[in-house]
Amino acid sequence: MALIHFCVALALLLSVEAMAAAEPPRREIRFAVAAHFPPFQSRNAQGQLVGLNIELGNALCVQLNVHCTWVDQIVMENFPALDARQFDAIMGMAPTLSRQQRVNFSDDLYPITTWLVARRNSGLSPHKRLLKGKRVGVLVRSNREAFARSQWAPAGVIIESYWLNDQLVRSLVAGEIDATLQGAVEIREALLDTPEGMDFDFMGPPVSSDLLGNSVAIALRKTDTVLRTELNHALEQLKQNGEYQRILQPYRLDTAPVNPSSLKPPATG
Repeated sequence: MALIHFCVALALLLSVEAMAAAEPPRREIRFAVAAHFPPFQSRNAQGQLVGLNIELGNALCVQLNVHCTWVDQIVMENFPALDARQFDAIMGMAPTLSRQQRVNFSDDLYPITTWLVARRNSGLSPHKRLLKGKRVGVLVRSNREAFARSQWAPAGVIIESYWLNDQLVRSLVAGEIDATLQGAVEIREALLDTPEGMDFDFMGPPVSSDLLGNSVAIALRKTDTVLRTELNHALEQLKQNGEYQRILQPYRLDTAPVNPSSLKPPATG
């Protein structure tokens, strides 16, 4: 009887392996992207997708010898659409603890830091006591919105949410909001490196929290372990052959803010 059970189990194992071997090789990866976050992902004047995440995604597809298909989304955190297999992965998302409960993530693509940005003479700093009654702009359905609404709003900070970063920046310049909570790279691109940004600066130290995360990765369905392994392997190959460094270099991810206007209060209060 034991021999029969063993033979049945062996037959099942061999059949599973045969089915796996018979699966056709992957020909395409469908990446979801919200194309209104320059310089990470946006559309140029010709309507083409451009930015760091687009370049990295395309390079991963080349490394894996598959076709890259980009699925434009209104918001990045569209987990129901991911579960419904409308695409295979979400490119460029901070792997926060709350998100990790819903999806798996690839290895980190690159680090990020979050800062409060306001007028140099505002005296603001990323401390809820100093921000009480102030209007802070964030992007809808972002990890920064989640942080601000859970940590700052209960202390009397007014959180204003925007769908597009250029709308948020225009409100900041016009004085309709007092500050914004942003990543260093995107706010440099959108404001600080422009003529309109001369009066604005990073205020205080970077804001650190598990709700924010400190890196960007690729979100995948919990069941897609093979795709996760493939992407991680391709990313490692890009790092080894120098393509990863070539893609990241123009985006100045390692350029820290110079002389932030205030460094006294703690970052997470």
